[in-house]
Amino acid sequence: MKFDARNAELQRAYWRTTSPREQRAGPGPPRPWAGLRPSAPLAKLRWPPAEGRLLSEGRRTIFLHPSLPAMSDPITLNVGGKLYTTSLATLTSFPDSMLGAMFSGKMPTKRDSQGNCFIDRDGKVFRYILNFLRTSHLDLPEDFQEMGLLRREADFYQVQPLIEALQEKEVELSKAEKNAMLNITLNQRVQTVHFTVREAPQIYSLSSSSMEVFNANIFSTSCLFLKLLGSKLFYCSNGNLSSITSHLQDPNHLTLDWVANVEGLPEEEYTKQNLKRLWVVPANKQINSFQVFVEEVLKIALSDGFCIDSSHPHAVDFMNNKIIRLIRYR
Repeated sequence: MKFDARNAELQRAYWRTTSPREQRAGPGPPRPWAGLRPSAPLAKLRWPPAEGRLLSEGRRTIFLHPSLPAMSDPITLNVGGKLYTTSLATLTSFPDSMLGAMFSGKMPTKRDSQGNCFIDRDGKVFRYILNFLRTSHLDLPEDFQEMGLLRREADFYQVQPLIEALQEKEVELSKAEKNAMLNITLNQRVQTVHFTVREAPQIYSLSSSSMEVFNANIFSTSCLFLKLLGSKLFYCSNGNLSSITSHLQDPNHLTLDWVANVEGLPEEEYTKQNLKRLWVVPANKQINSFQVFVEEVLKIALSDGFCIDSSHPHAVDFMNNKIIRLIRYR
């Protein structure tokens, strides 16, 4: 059957590279293709395989196959419920990756109800992986907080250049984190809390009690230290523990507000009045005073290489647990 290059060039295509020596020796049987590349004007037919067509242009050999979209056609992916539109050329830009294998026909792909290719992975960080496939450059926002997740996703997709770029980025961040400063300002007040107490079925009485309310404003030049702090300190609310990292104002600032236990206050009233308590794990100790808070933070900071800045704050402020400043030199 006569081959029409202009029409077939718009069809499905696989590409592989041949050396000049192979070209001089003649076609021979096709070897496994390394991946997909964007198509270009085609030359003469080299040999017809069992399916599709194999063409050559310069050093490239092209295998046309009816089962895949054209290289430049848009293709939509459903990654963990988030949709992305790209091209086959982008997805196969690194042939040795898992994506290269999936979209060159070497691995089966799943489809969602809309017919989109479905990948059951994190959809949010896939945008950074897709951008790397497009540009071969790692672009992350300055306040990026999910390096560990992105590293695991890159490892899953086996995009080796991206894995190496992430390793270089982490080394860079680690060097920037060596010298750091930690400053904590503490405030405390006493507040009256009103609540109802059930004395008997359908009999309630109004009661009140004094409650200690704590506030800690934490600033650190080390984003990693605040993450470490977030792995040790947890809010107790609605009967559940939640990490304090969800309350980060930005990568370097953290504000904590919590209360001490209130005598006679029913457990449901903490939830009803949105009163959060602070716990340290794995010790499973509730923090009911600034003294305990300072002790626990000092343990965490000193274990991470910090030491107390003797020049600041004033000794009276430090002893009164108002201001804490620590520094780290490496």
